[in-house]
Amino acid sequence: MKLFWGLGKILTLGFWMVVLVNQAVELPIPFEMLIKLGGSLLLLTHVMELFLFNGSLRGRSHPWLDRLQILIFGIFHLQSFGRRQAEVHHA
Repeated sequence: MKLFWGLGKILTLGFWMVVLVNQAVELPIPFEMLIKLGGSLLLLTHVMELFLFNGSLRGRSHPWLDRLQILIFGIFHLQSFGRRQAEVHHA
């Protein structure tokens, strides 16, 4: 599972790179619009995740860094919360 979440983070970061390149380079009409739409929807989804899971950030050592990572990686970063809490309880 750890490999799956790591791969998800890499692919999400890659998509954000495509969105940034799309801002600098003009692409053909349907692709430019679709990439902007996809980036906007992903950002909206990550902002909603940030509001929904804001309570989970209380008590964490670096909540603002976690918020930034949620904006970038979304659910792939949130999945690391459960693993860390489980490791602390078992230690």
